Amino acid sequence: MTRRILIAQFAHETNTFSRLPTTLDDYRRRWLLEGDEIAPRFRGTRTEIGGLLDYAEKAGWQLVPTVAANATPSGKLTRECWETIRDKIVALARGAGSLSGAVLALHGAMVSETEDDAEGALLEALRGVLGASVPIVVTLDLHANATPRMAKHANALISYRTYPHTDQYERAQQAAALLDRIVAASAKAQTVLVQPPTLVGADHGRTVQPGPMRDLLAMAERFEQEQGIHVASIQAGFMPADIEWAGPSVAVSHDPARADRARAIANELSREIWRRRDEETITYRSIDEAMRAVKADPGGGPLVIADGTDNPGGGGYGDATNLLRALIAADAQDGAVGHIYEPATAQVATAAGAGKTVRVRLGGRIDPAFGAPIETEALVQSVSDGSFINDGPMGKGVRTEMGPTAVLRIGGIEVIVISNRLQNTDLQTFLSQGIDPRQRRVVVVKSVHHFRAAYAPIAREVMIVDSGALCTPDPKRHAYQRLRRPIWPLDEFPGEK
Repeated sequence: MTRRILIAQFAHETNTFSRLPTTLDDYRRRWLLEGDEIAPRFRGTRTEIGGLLDYAEKAGWQLVPTVAANATPSGKLTRECWETIRDKIVALARGAGSLSGAVLALHGAMVSETEDDAEGALLEALRGVLGASVPIVVTLDLHANATPRMAKHANALISYRTYPHTDQYERAQQAAALLDRIVAASAKAQTVLVQPPTLVGADHGRTVQPGPMRDLLAMAERFEQEQGIHVASIQAGFMPADIEWAGPSVAVSHDPARADRARAIANELSREIWRRRDEETITYRSIDEAMRAVKADPGGGPLVIADGTDNPGGGGYGDATNLLRALIAADAQDGAVGHIYEPATAQVATAAGAGKTVRVRLGGRIDPAFGAPIETEALVQSVSDGSFINDGPMGKGVRTEMGPTAVLRIGGIEVIVISNRLQNTDLQTFLSQGIDPRQRRVVVVKSVHHFRAAYAPIAREVMIVDSGALCTPDPKRHAYQRLRRPIWPLDEFPGEK
């Protein structure tokens, strides 16, 4: 009998300290697709949906595609946005007829104006439609703030195991294979979730270099060899979310007969997160340190500077100017900045056309506290629609839309100005605009870690800079109101290291 499997994606990493609400238009700028629109967009891509499409074809599933929705990280989803997409998924599930199971590609850190635990609420609603006997398997971002409600309503929570996230395809295939086993009744599955009392830990999930997260994943993989332990997922959590459950967690999917062992595994992994909570493999540098490195220039490839605290991938505004201002003041030469979110300037440059000099007011519009606007003359080097296909390790095959885009030359620096706020994770950000980052002395990216997959191989040195913007690495700079307490590092734990 052919298995009918519902699939859906509803993803967002919500920075509750952001001034920017997340709307339906924000989803449309990235993608908001329904039904038969989904497969053509994602077939052949290294994404969760791409992985599900390939598995379904191989396994002979009859897919019931509902919604694929993803938006750049920002503030809370508006009530309209949250309820519209949620209700569409639930309605399509209700009208789908008999289903064998469901696989959902979620993020795990979505917050709406009305729901601190949006994914938990979505899973609860779906469970109400599908009933207790239809298995639901969920993929999560490694930075999920997983909750008890998610664990209650999902038979398994399967998180990415790489940061940069280059294994989305593999995790979707893993989720599909587990669902197949459950449907075939060769496995039963439920989920236990444990959280240590820490807001940060597991080295923020970094897996590029040896450190806590890689060690935790190795432990988890050993536990998964045990009978009845299906998946042991480590979530590093998403710190800038003022909700009760923010922070690292462990989710273990298991056979009900192995519940005690699964909880023991989750507790052991949780204790290890707690024990190594202050270990980090990355050091943020100051803008002054970055400028000294720019001036030193030993050659041998570009110096790649990540404006880590203005990372749109963590909800940053993408228009902070402190780093760009320092580059201009230092008279940096042969540099490329990718990018500044500034729709008004992109529009001015597009109207003027390539080869024209324009007066611009660049950046600093959303919150000037992170760098006032830069007012200067700039040469319009090129203009485009800002569309390209990712060809790097992360999201390969996915179309990225920067919106109306201009390349401005300011002194010795080329600045890409975009109309859709997004993180720089792919060399095509530059290459599509006629800039070869491999041939530049200095390359600046608006990202904190995902850029490494594409840019570290071309860099002579990589620096992460704290430019003072929204995505601070220090949680004490945020005013938490809803977070569970006590919690490290905001509170003291007498007797602990």
